[in-house]
Amino acid sequence: MTIKDFTFQPASLTVSPGAKVTVGNKDSTTHTLTASKGGSFDTGDIAPGRSATFTAPSTAGDFPYTCTIHPFMKGTLTVE
Repeated sequence: MTIKDFTFQPASLTVSPGAKVTVGNKDSTTHTLTASKGGSFDTGDIAPGRSATFTAPSTAGDFPYTCTIHPFMKGTLTVE
């Protein structure tokens, strides 16, 4: 997954339970990718030009996420 132009690309991603997801930041400012509810995943701060990896939840479902620094950035991780 990539963060570019203050958007998550793709905004919706489907993965297997427990999959590793790497997020690259191609913007000029720091971002996060953080589960909106329950704290099931959080990359922490990702500096420009850097990447971070998180583990998808082990249970199936839809998990909305946001950038905690820029809350207008949103997406959904689907685990199935």
